[in-house]
Amino acid sequence: MSSVLTPSHFSAEEYLTLERSASCKSEFHDGQIYAMTGANREHNLVTINIAGELSIQLKKRPCEAYVNDMRVKAAEARSYHYPDIVVACGTPQFEDSHVDTLLNPTLLIEVLSPSTEAYDRGGKFAHYRKIPTLREYLLVAQDQPSIERYLRQGDVWILTEAVGLEADVPLESIDCVLSLREVYDKVLDNWDVESPY
Repeated sequence: MSSVLTPSHFSAEEYLTLERSASCKSEFHDGQIYAMTGANREHNLVTINIAGELSIQLKKRPCEAYVNDMRVKAAEARSYHYPDIVVACGTPQFEDSHVDTLLNPTLLIEVLSPSTEAYDRGGKFAHYRKIPTLREYLLVAQDQPSIERYLRQGDVWILTEAVGLEADVPLESIDCVLSLREVYDKVLDNWDVESPY
């Protein structure tokens, strides 16, 4: 997340009208619009690797995966966000006939960047936790093979971590598994060959 675009307060309807005609993406929380920043090579590679793995594993199953451009509404938090990857299982529900704002995500994935990491871990996750259908949330590092997985168990979120290229992350909510070796394919080229991972 970047800076507030203007000091004015906007309604959700005004935000959506502006967003749908904008040349760049922005997120919204409680009347404020926040411009989003671009992503680097590693961020893009990690995102596309995860999306590719999920696409293969979800074939012929009642779940859909979206990358980058599917807006998610956290109604109770009065916010709209663009997760890096979203999976919705069952019948996807959208805010309106534009079919560009998902209401019922099952799994949300954010690839961490230095400029957004604190927000992804804090404020954004707090907004996401208010989405009743959300069962899992992943925070994926781009500078080392590391994934933090938060799984909803009733009213509690349980954290597990997977570290190292030999690790796997079970995604219970969608019955899939992510191999960190696959998640970080080609990203490794930028890392020191002596890395302990």
